[in-house]
Amino acid sequence: MKVILLADVKGQGKKNDVIEVSDGYGKNFLIPRKLAKVADAQSLNDVKVKEAARIYRIETEKKEAKELAERLKSLLVKIPASSGADGRLYGSITSKDIAERLQADHGITVDKRKLVLNDPIKAYGKYEVDVKLYTEVTGKVYVLVCEK
Repeated sequence: MKVILLADVKGQGKKNDVIEVSDGYGKNFLIPRKLAKVADAQSLNDVKVKEAARIYRIETEKKEAKELAERLKSLLVKIPASSGADGRLYGSITSKDIAERLQADHGITVDKRKLVLNDPIKAYGKYEVDVKLYTEVTGKVYVLVCEK
């Protein structure tokens, strides 16, 4: 008996997988518990359409992430900060500060958690910050910390 899984089933497969199971297992366990439904022509077509839509969405999001990565390469985020006599900043520049300045100056919204900043910036200078935009898509943004 061929069935389409409606949820992840341990030892059988993941949601939307089409699997072959014994008649008794399908009729007495999977279908009554709403873990699967019989794989007829209509339901197989529905699964194919959903999978095609999912793949299209993933490709579109990846393409947008690559375009944003190219756009970020050419940008310089300028953050003014004040410092003491020894040249060290009062406080530090964090990924939140960079994300807010990127939004304010360039209109690009990037989640602060996607900015990869190993340590907060505590001195003047130019820094290169990685931005994880999507799976396998990483961009770079350049940050210039200068005096107020």
